[in-house]
Amino acid sequence: MRVIAGKARRLPLETVPGLETRPTTDRIKETLFNILQPELHDREFLDLFAGSGAIGIEALSRGCRGATFVENSRKAAACIRRNLKKTGLEANARLLETDVLGALSFLEREGKTFDMIFMDPPYGKSLEKQVLAALKDSACAGRHTLIIVEADLATDFSWLDDMDYICLREKVYKTNRHVFIRKK
Repeated sequence: MRVIAGKARRLPLETVPGLETRPTTDRIKETLFNILQPELHDREFLDLFAGSGAIGIEALSRGCRGATFVENSRKAAACIRRNLKKTGLEANARLLETDVLGALSFLEREGKTFDMIFMDPPYGKSLEKQVLAALKDSACAGRHTLIIVEADLATDFSWLDDMDYICLREKVYKTNRHVFIRKK
């Protein structure tokens, strides 16, 4: 796994040992950032369920002003710290070592708003629905915030409309997909 483009281009990234996380492959990451590239410059990025931090690091490398990483696992948080140091991007990064819902509550109290929110929750636990419910009335996600969910192919998103979200686009891969969402 490596940084695909930008300031930290080609630098290798560590992954979290074990089966605790599923790193997004370089090919899928490149496709995702080809879609996001026009909207990255000088933006605030939130990486939920951050794992190794590869997605947020790619966003920083490609021009985001800042990235906040949320990761509950100590091993993964240590991996994020090492990857940020290795890429030299730690000055524009913030790591919250807590669960996602707790982090959102904390960021809400701070009055923090993000331009892009990426989440790659563990599959099959309906965590994306819980997080989107928390973001629904949160200032962390404004009307123009782009929310990207990485999910397996079986994840149901038919409830988005009931929560006042719209699906702007879906990019389907062999085993998973990215769902691009905004508030109505």
